[in-house]
This record gives sequence, C-alpha cells and structure tokens, in this order.
Amino acid sequence: MNTQLAAYSTSTGEAVQFWILGTVAVIGALCTVFMKKAVHSALCLAGTMIVLAVFYLANGAYFLGIVQIVVYTGAIMMLFLFVVMLVGVTAADSLKETIKGQRWLALVSGLGFGILLIAGIGNASVTEFTGLAQANANGNVEGIASLIFTKYVFAFEITGALLITAAVGAMVLTHRERTERARTQRELSEQRVRDGKYLPPLPAPGVYARHNAVDIAGLLPDGTPSELTVSKTLRERGQIRDVSMEALGDLKALEQRAEERLERKAVGPAGSGRSEEASK
Repeated sequence: MNTQLAAYSTSTGEAVQFWILGTVAVIGALCTVFMKKAVHSALCLAGTMIVLAVFYLANGAYFLGIVQIVVYTGAIMMLFLFVVMLVGVTAADSLKETIKGQRWLALVSGLGFGILLIAGIGNASVTEFTGLAQANANGNVEGIASLIFTKYVFAFEITGALLITAAVGAMVLTHRERTERARTQRELSEQRVRDGKYLPPLPAPGVYARHNAVDIAGLLPDGTPSELTVSKTLRERGQIRDVSMEALGDLKALEQRAEERLERKAVGPAGSGRSEEASK
C-alpha cells in the first residue's frame, strides 16, 4: 500500500509546475472568452494549448505533447487566425441572432459538456491509475494508437468530422458571391471624372522637401505641405514629420542669396564704368 501511494505521490517540482502553469492556462482560457477582439482570443487560446502540451510532456505523453504543439497550436490555431483575419470578425459585428434558439442550444450544450467533464474527472479520481510504465510499455505512440483505433474510435471519428466541418465552414464564410457585373476600367475612370476625384497619380512624398521619406509630406511651390503626398493612415496616427517651416526658411535664404548675387552683378559693371569715366 505504501509503495502504491508513493507511486501516486507528487514531487515538489511537479507541484510547482502544476500551480504555475495551471494558473497561466486558466488565465489564458478566461482571456479567450472575455477578450473583445477575436484575434486576441485566438492568441490566448494558443498560449493555453502550449501549456497543455507542457503538461502532456511532463506526464510522459510525449507524442500528445508534440502533436499538441505542432498540429493544434502550430497548424489549426494559425489557420483559425487566418480565417478570423479574412472574415474580419470585430467587436462591432452585429450580435443579433440569425438562428432562433441558438443561445439556449449553446447553453444546454455547454451544460452537458460540463457534466461530462465532471463525470470524467470523477471517474478518473476514484479508480486506480495504470501508471506511466505500464501505459508506455510498448511505446507511447503504440499505446495511443491502440486506444484510438479500438476503445475511442467513435470519438476519434466524430472529432475528425467536426474538424472537417469547421474547415468547410471557414471556406464558406470567406467566400463572397458577386451579385453584380464587374465594372471595366473605362467605366471606373468615367465614374472618377463624374465624382470629381483626383485623376492623375498621387504625387510622391518628400517632393521639394529635401527628404524622400514616406512620413514627410511633399511641398507645393509656395512651401506649404501637400495633403496628397502622404498616406492617410500615417496622418491619422500623427506620424508625419512637418518640414515645411524648415523648407520655407531655406527658400527665404536661397532667395536672399540670389538677390545679393544679382545685385552684385548689376553693381559690378556700373562701378567699373564710373571708374573709367573718372580716369578719363
């Protein structure tokens, strides 16, 4: 009995690992539910999956740990992120139900899943553990394969069907059916003329500003910055550098130097003529 209890006992390192990583996993799961942006929720879920992979590796389930990282976190979660970015799910989306009773159905499904989870944990806690040595006697991969394709084959097939359904649903959501004829280039140009938009290509940033960076507006002939030379995104962020005052100062200095040179050239010949007359 003492030997069996010693086999089931937890070391100090395992306890510290469990409480630290378990806290991180719970926080990630809560952030997955309560985050306002879907992309942030997906990233929190990916962090939770990585913590679960560490738990698998610590408990001797090496194959499950690697699969958890490579397949679920590295492939499925990244695919989910791409789908979220393509669909454009935001907090501003309409929360109006398109299918009647779907909230009650989700509540009942969540309650049933919770009951199954509690029953599974309770069943595992009251029965005797097989132990890692016996479970991995023929190899970790072989032991998992024998369980998946014999005892849990039905649940494995249902999981595969759910993943396929999710992939098909993602393709349906990202597909946009065109309901009208695509306009030709001539029609688009005619529409721009009717709307009075800026027809030629936009001027490049930094023109006449002695800089060619994208965050510096080009200058007009009078030295004022042009609104069309910089991106609206940079303008909204306040990331545009204004060099108009510097350019105006340079223009004034250039004009002053030009006037001085012109005056010297105009004064030079006249002065020489007067000296010649004085010598005569």
